[in-house]
Amino acid sequence: MLGKFVTIEGCDGVGKSTQIELLKGELLRRGKDFVFTREPGGTEISERIRSIISDPSLKMDAYAELLLYAAARRQHTYEFIRKQLSVGKLVFCDRYVDSTVAYQGYGRGIDLDVINSLNALAVGDTKIDLTLFIDLSPNEGFMRKGGADKGDRLECEASDFYDRVYMGFKSIKHERIEVIDGRGSEHEVHERIMSALEKRGVL
Repeated sequence: MLGKFVTIEGCDGVGKSTQIELLKGELLRRGKDFVFTREPGGTEISERIRSIISDPSLKMDAYAELLLYAAARRQHTYEFIRKQLSVGKLVFCDRYVDSTVAYQGYGRGIDLDVINSLNALAVGDTKIDLTLFIDLSPNEGFMRKGGADKGDRLECEASDFYDRVYMGFKSIKHERIEVIDGRGSEHEVHERIMSALEKRGVL
């Protein structure tokens, strides 16, 4: 792949959306050739799956949820992400495989071997060059965003679910991961992200 692939991870409310907008502005100023995408989503099929996963009116089996995420990721990876990387784009994705480990593995309690196998099937040999994990506890995150979004099925989960998710993110150890302190102002966090991107040779 000619391009570079960066994933952005963290619990709900850590400020990913704000940081993505700040990052887009900086990349435009630098004249970079980039795209942003999200999971689940990024393609028509994956966005339709997202609408099912997010629907708070649905009661969903944990394994069915996991399989839907895997299906959305496979379609997204092979229809969009790999094509963008193949033409040299810098691809940023809001959530990817680590979110499945944290939410469905630690949050739902599904065997991590099952999750790792499904992630491997979904992404194939697609390589993540850098993961930015914005580190902020669930309590701080939900306070920052003014509470949970009642229109999102996962955000309706109890606080202990999010405590497990956060523990899951913190437990993932890999050389591609840069931990970004999520505390402080949005501009302070943005500067930490830019520093990590430069240090890792993405910019």
